[in-house]
Amino acid sequence: MSIPVAIGSTFFGCMSNVVFLELLVKEDPGIGNLITFSQFFLIALHGFIFTAKCGTKKPSISVKGYMILVAMFFVTNVLNNYAFDLNIAMPLHMIFRAGSLIANMVMGVIILKKKYTLDKFISVGMITAGITICTIVSGQDVKKTVVHGVVQNTSELEDFFWWCLGIACLTIALFISARMGIYQETLYKQHGKHPQEALFYTHLIPLPWFLCLYSNLKEHTLMAFESEPLPYIGFGIPGTIVYLIGNVFTQYPLIIF
Repeated sequence: MSIPVAIGSTFFGCMSNVVFLELLVKEDPGIGNLITFSQFFLIALHGFIFTAKCGTKKPSISVKGYMILVAMFFVTNVLNNYAFDLNIAMPLHMIFRAGSLIANMVMGVIILKKKYTLDKFISVGMITAGITICTIVSGQDVKKTVVHGVVQNTSELEDFFWWCLGIACLTIALFISARMGIYQETLYKQHGKHPQEALFYTHLIPLPWFLCLYSNLKEHTLMAFESEPLPYIGFGIPGTIVYLIGNVFTQYPLIIF
């Protein structure tokens, strides 16, 4: 694949994926787990056909070797998407995830004993300060708690509590993701790089784990099918289903390319 096509696919996927995600969260803030499951299923299906050759190709790295990586990847994705159900607005969610820079630096210093130059510390510090300011400002205007698609009559203190819990989820996800990167680097040093294989198994192995979230998935799937159809499509397809399909398939080029 040519570089321009890869770059174009990435930009298109990023922008359109965020648009569909914003539409989904507006319709149903608790739909995060359903989004995660749908994305995992599609990528696992692609990997089963094209990477594992329908199960006929043995992995270069043992499935056991992937388990820790898979666990961290699963928890990170669930926490990031569940944060939307904890009064975290989309703009803050996107800005906060830029905190991966400070998380990677902290993990690099603690685990890999890396030493960074002063200019890198200053750069990351400035970005972190910006994220902190955005977070504080966002905390002054927390959106109302939504349960089953219905805005709740909760106090500002309750809304702020759930918002703080959402920030905690995003923070934990950042550091788990940073640790995951280090573990993946170690795994590749031992067995060589197999990015498509790793992509397949990190999405396939967690699928049974979604059984723990069965009631949540069922609830939000029903809500998605009961949502209002989009007026400009004309096929009577529920709007949330259209947005979900759009989100999953725009995520696809980001992962594959």
